[in-house]
Amino acid sequence: MRKYDFAGIESKWQKIWSEKGFYRKPDNANESEKFYALDMFAYTSGSMHMGHARTYTMGDVVARYKKRQGYKLLHPMGWDAFGLPADMAAVKHNVDPAEWTEQNMAKWRGQFTRLGMPFDWSEEIVTCYPEYYRWTQWLFLKFFERDLVYRKYAYGNWCPSCNTVLANEQVIAGKCERCDSTVEQKPLDQWFFKITDYADRLLEGLDRLEGWPEKVKIMQRNWIGKSEGTKLLFPVKDKTIEVFTTRPDTVYGATYLILSPEHPMLKELVRGTEYEDKVINFAQKMIQTDRIERESEEAEKEGIFTGTYAINPFTGEDIPVWIANYVLMDYGTGAIMAVPAHDQRDFEFARKYDLPIRLVIQPQYSSLDENLMKEAYAEEGVMTNSGQFNDLNSTDALDAIIKYAESKGIGERAVSYRLRDWCVSRQRYWGTPIPIIHCEKCGMIPASRLPVELPPDVEITGMGPSPLALVDDFVNVDCPECGGKARRDTDTLDTFVCSSWYFLRFASPKHTTSPFDEKAVKTWLPVDQYFGGVEHAILHLLYARFFTKVLYDMNMIDFDEPFANLFTPGMVTKDGQKMSKSKGNVVEVDEAIKQYGADTLRLFVLFAGPPERDLEWDDGGIEGMNRFLKRLWRMAFDMVDNEVIQTDSDALKRQIHRTIKKVTEDIDRIHYNTAISSIIELMNSVYTHDKIDNAALEAVETIILLLSPFAPYITEELWQVIGHNDSVHEQPWSDYDPEMTTEKVITVVIQVNGKVRDRIKVPAGTSEEELKRLAQKSDRVRRWIDDKKIQRIIVIPDKLVNVVVDNQ
Repeated sequence: MRKYDFAGIESKWQKIWSEKGFYRKPDNANESEKFYALDMFAYTSGSMHMGHARTYTMGDVVARYKKRQGYKLLHPMGWDAFGLPADMAAVKHNVDPAEWTEQNMAKWRGQFTRLGMPFDWSEEIVTCYPEYYRWTQWLFLKFFERDLVYRKYAYGNWCPSCNTVLANEQVIAGKCERCDSTVEQKPLDQWFFKITDYADRLLEGLDRLEGWPEKVKIMQRNWIGKSEGTKLLFPVKDKTIEVFTTRPDTVYGATYLILSPEHPMLKELVRGTEYEDKVINFAQKMIQTDRIERESEEAEKEGIFTGTYAINPFTGEDIPVWIANYVLMDYGTGAIMAVPAHDQRDFEFARKYDLPIRLVIQPQYSSLDENLMKEAYAEEGVMTNSGQFNDLNSTDALDAIIKYAESKGIGERAVSYRLRDWCVSRQRYWGTPIPIIHCEKCGMIPASRLPVELPPDVEITGMGPSPLALVDDFVNVDCPECGGKARRDTDTLDTFVCSSWYFLRFASPKHTTSPFDEKAVKTWLPVDQYFGGVEHAILHLLYARFFTKVLYDMNMIDFDEPFANLFTPGMVTKDGQKMSKSKGNVVEVDEAIKQYGADTLRLFVLFAGPPERDLEWDDGGIEGMNRFLKRLWRMAFDMVDNEVIQTDSDALKRQIHRTIKKVTEDIDRIHYNTAISSIIELMNSVYTHDKIDNAALEAVETIILLLSPFAPYITEELWQVIGHNDSVHEQPWSDYDPEMTTEKVITVVIQVNGKVRDRIKVPAGTSEEELKRLAQKSDRVRRWIDDKKIQRIIVIPDKLVNVVVDNQ
């Protein structure tokens, strides 16, 4: 028997798979026989970590399995190659971002190969190459033509460390999602995509995504945050403040207004007044405060009077206008009518600043005193202090008040969303240049020639404006319309724009006349199975859905959801914490492969727990998988080195068919841990079988076939060892006989009052009534039940009968 030399085996098959083009896209696929398996493509920062290895191995299992089922397979890989890390590396290491990115791509290609994933690198996608980002720019301009792109001066989420604006979705608990710096609010000219135009369709589409995890759909629903309510107009000076409320039934209790510190009317309201300096300074302080803190129910409420009064359009009263930390511009209109008697945050604010509290809804069967209230009353009840709506149930009054507001022109039904338009401009070098030219005479003009390429040899300091703004040859151009002097836009696009359509490009990665070949996309898309982290639920996954719906409206594709099925694996932890170099708990992928082999690593990350849950790294667990493979190696050579007895075992053959059935069903459900467990059980049965016969040989061959998607190297080698000349990965997926998946005869335990009194052999599937009859007929049971009253008989089909008798 040869030694199990995993390093030599892996090197051998890597070369063969590469020469064969294992993952080469077939030329003759059609819609009915294709399968598109896709992993979120790699971000070229550093090297692969163990979480990546786990996720990509899951995708590789599905790809190998579907290919053996006879599907025409598309399983590509590429590189999300723009973004902040390259800029930061340029500053830290004085290296060109393009060079740094190429080095990382080369490192990742090697790691993919060592893990047993022979991607077709001739058709990879690289988002920082002009042949790709020219089409990102082309799509930007198409969105611009459809009025889905605009530029405005607005406060943005500014990361002082990364020196760029972040989208709302990239701010986590007030911190930059990448570097964990506290995010500030900074006014800038910024570009936005009108993702809010698609809010309803993004919500509606979630109901059709039956193959998505419910947690991801909930996250997207909450982020979109649709609220149905009313817009009411409150006159102030010679203008009106528009308020959005979901509780118009409480409008008579609105005793003051609150504007968010970011509200565009604020400066105008206080300009030239004695309140101006204090109000503006307070607003600036609140704008820089952590958003999560401002939104928290527990946070102390802070505010300041603006010196201005508005008119409650229902009561005609003058009510003061304040600004407060707990009102954000991101919600509704950035202005609320404060009803302290019926909203807890308003109640706390009113108590703190001694503002009026007026009850306008009383409980049905009791009475509240606004002067004695300890908290707001937010339930329904009977209207009071509400003019013509008094004595109505508050639910009925809500609709009546909306109709009244509409009849008087002081309000209307409205829908509000938490979702805000996607800020896509970044003040960095390493990104897709925004293809817009600014001309004083003509305005914003699309670039006449694409791609607008990044200039080389740009100094990146990490300070000040976008590095592109300092490159005169890039910035200063002639206007395509009038020929006069003009300036290129110097922002680059958020890298999530690049990844919002890459899955379409993979269908025809070398297409040169448009972003993708529409015929190829019709064949391969939507993606059948997508793998990626749940952390992208309201980033990439939401943006990709938005892009897909826009392209559908442009008649470029015939589907409006990009991913039919989505799986979000748990992360890999060590010592109860996420692996990170700062915590010193990183297990390097290359080191694990060097020590144990790729097959052992793959099996461990798939077997150690349910795929959707976090996996705790365990040195003992990975060593256990290594021992399992060594046992399989010895078992296969035992079959070759010894004469096979020409006998069969019905029990072992039935377990073979049950195992095929279980593994097939488990891979379909992405229950990889239980699939591997079933294979291990079959191998244990071969050991206890204790003879090398036809059934044992069939079992070993089946183990190799079933294990091959999980451990591709050792199974490929052992397939040859046991006498085959072709590839195990080219074999049809194993079939099973349904009749062989059940036991012909099974043993059923018979109990009396919970104590075992007999065991009987019966045909599998025997009915409950027959089992009851057989149990009572048993001589060993009769002596315990004769002359006693049977209270009931409990039956667990194919397992147990418990006769419960009265012992008295």
